[in-house]
Amino acid sequence: MRALSVRQPWAWLILRPDITGEAARAAAVAADQIKTIENRSWETFYRGQALLHAGKTMTKAYHREVSDWAEGEFGIIVPEFDDMARGGVVGVVTIAGCVRESASRWFNRGGFGFLLRDAQPLPFYPCNGALGFFDVPRTVQQLRGMTA
Repeated sequence: MRALSVRQPWAWLILRPDITGEAARAAAVAADQIKTIENRSWETFYRGQALLHAGKTMTKAYHREVSDWAEGEFGIIVPEFDDMARGGVVGVVTIAGCVRESASRWFNRGGFGFLLRDAQPLPFYPCNGALGFFDVPRTVQQLRGMTA
């Protein structure tokens, strides 16, 4: 299965594991409380499910910067630095498209936006990430119940 590595706290903002239940998650998406666009400098033609990998790299200054922005822009309180899972698979998401423009406040103008749907947290499983989309080792997929 393909995976995409995303730096924290962005991965947490995509998954929002603090919001549970189908109705609550749908309401949170409608209210812009779940990040539904992943900004990239490159275009993708990939569509379908992908594992979400939380990258290892995150400085305290970066965490503070993104956390302050998320609270100011959306009223979202991001977990503390030490509570952010890093260096492994943290969820699954569907890549539904790729756009150059969007009215979403999550979209960063000037690049590409991967349209994210049905983001679901998974129990953390450590594994190495990579740039772009990458294949996750079969053992990780099997542990997550994603292959026969």
